[in-house]
Amino acid sequence: MVDDCGTGMKVLLMDKETTGIVSMVYAQSEILQKEVYLFESIEQPNRETMKHLKAVCFVRPTQDNVELIEQELKSPKYGFYYLYFSNRLGKQALKAIAAADEQELVREVQEFYADYFAVNKNLFTLNLPCCYQSMSWKPDKLERSIEGIAALLLSLKKNPVIRYQQSSDNARHVADGLKKLINKEAALFDFRKGDVSPVLIILDRKEDPVTPILNQWTYQAMIHELLNIRKNIVDLSHVPGISKDLKQLLFSGEQDEFYDKNLYRNFGEIGQNIKSLMEKFQEKSQRSQKLESIADMKAFVESYPEFKKMSGTVSKHVTVVSELSKIVTEQDLLALSEVEQEISCQTSHSNAVEMINKVLHNEKATNLNLLRIILLYALRYEHHSGNQLQRFLDVLSRRDFPDQYKKSIQAVLNYGGKKSRGTDIFGGNTPLSITKKFFKGLKGVENIYTQHSPLVHNVLDSLVKGKLSDGQYPYAAGSPVRDRVQDIIVFIAGGATYEEAYTVHNFCNTNQGVRVVLGGTYVHNFKSFLEEVIAASQRATDGLKWINELTLNRSCDPRKIFKKPRKHKVDNNDMRYFRSSAHKAESVNPTNIKVVAKNAVGMMLLVEMQ
Repeated sequence: MVDDCGTGMKVLLMDKETTGIVSMVYAQSEILQKEVYLFESIEQPNRETMKHLKAVCFVRPTQDNVELIEQELKSPKYGFYYLYFSNRLGKQALKAIAAADEQELVREVQEFYADYFAVNKNLFTLNLPCCYQSMSWKPDKLERSIEGIAALLLSLKKNPVIRYQQSSDNARHVADGLKKLINKEAALFDFRKGDVSPVLIILDRKEDPVTPILNQWTYQAMIHELLNIRKNIVDLSHVPGISKDLKQLLFSGEQDEFYDKNLYRNFGEIGQNIKSLMEKFQEKSQRSQKLESIADMKAFVESYPEFKKMSGTVSKHVTVVSELSKIVTEQDLLALSEVEQEISCQTSHSNAVEMINKVLHNEKATNLNLLRIILLYALRYEHHSGNQLQRFLDVLSRRDFPDQYKKSIQAVLNYGGKKSRGTDIFGGNTPLSITKKFFKGLKGVENIYTQHSPLVHNVLDSLVKGKLSDGQYPYAAGSPVRDRVQDIIVFIAGGATYEEAYTVHNFCNTNQGVRVVLGGTYVHNFKSFLEEVIAASQRATDGLKWINELTLNRSCDPRKIFKKPRKHKVDNNDMRYFRSSAHKAESVNPTNIKVVAKNAVGMMLLVEMQ
């Protein structure tokens, strides 16, 4: 995108959302190497006029942004403009931009389908917290979700079979809306078909409320759960005595090889791997102190950038792991997490009651961690004849358990209780489920803290084996796929989790040749999930008072952006417009502007789906 503007000094104009999209995949230093010397927000009105700069404008194709571009072109601050939109741009918007470009400063108008946030190689998000109200979609969040998924499909060149969770009206609304969009833009989605059609399956977070409640023990998930990752940044400014350089830490697999290799390692392995990393660093450090000749000094200077980078990597990960270890010890998370796993994966009610009775008297257990365990119990034994939820709450009342947390228990039951789910996520006591647990016990699990398997694993396993129920997951578009599915996109309305990304990673490793990309409206930890549930429980007139009272955290937010697009000068008399899917462009009459296509593939993170 920046390269296409040629040489010379440039300014990068973005909106709030595309700034986040780009920051997830590029460091500022990388962009500076492309002769971009200034970063500006298109929403900022009082920008300085710099006619010697080329403006590269990358924004979402919203009405507000189109109006801002019109204003910019009527009173230009830069020499030339290269306009890039992260999604489809309507005809009327294109006409308005053409009319505003009276000085003919626009050199290119293109679409790059990058209307989503790339988190990992197999995970994306739309960064949409609190997308439900009264348990149904907020209209603007539904529209944004459909647009975001469409952009993902176009960037991957996929026109998939669409399936959705039958028990969820919210999943059906996404599937139906996407089907209408694809039919409307049939030319854009006219890709060469492979032997087996890709499958997009739409799920609802309400079907599996257990996964975001559990404590996590893989590195990335654990950081997000205990420290919170927001747009790849971990804020440690609250840690006493933390040095200035370590208050804001960047965690990106693109820029941190150690992090990329250890995303899905469990906490015990991370400790060993960091020890090895420190030993390598110490070895290099000792070498750097033995500068006995000119050749030694020359070699050190040449390797200094790598040495400095390694020093920062060691400091960052040692600091984070130390903080995680401190929290685990102070809150007795090993003991509490074992109880969480036992409740979510085993069936004995009496054992669950006995474990919870002990936990309620654990002085290290925070109210938030006690809430996790009570929620798991409430969901698992919702209709059990011996349900002791009220007794547990009475005990908690004596230790200043917040009223907001008590209210949230009913909110979670309304959101993801048995009436809201189409499947029994706990397995019940059927002979089949007991047999499955027996064989799982024979195979073993990685450890007692990772017994739980998210619902998305069962869905993927059944889909690949051709056993996914047409009744529970009907088709919204496309014909039934009878052959082994190879390309799968899973979208979870209401938000995904890092545990589910880990599950997808393991599933692909186990099922060679199968490629899966997971996405969601958000990437949740327990706190943001509670916020999502409470917002979904509100009526339109209720407001979000509960959320403010709970003071819960939010989290969230594409990996190398785009292949080189075709260039074409844009003027008001002959608009040529490009879109990411077809392979040709055609000239159009200004009185009958047609939207044509360009072949620009989307995010690098999803390159495995190509």
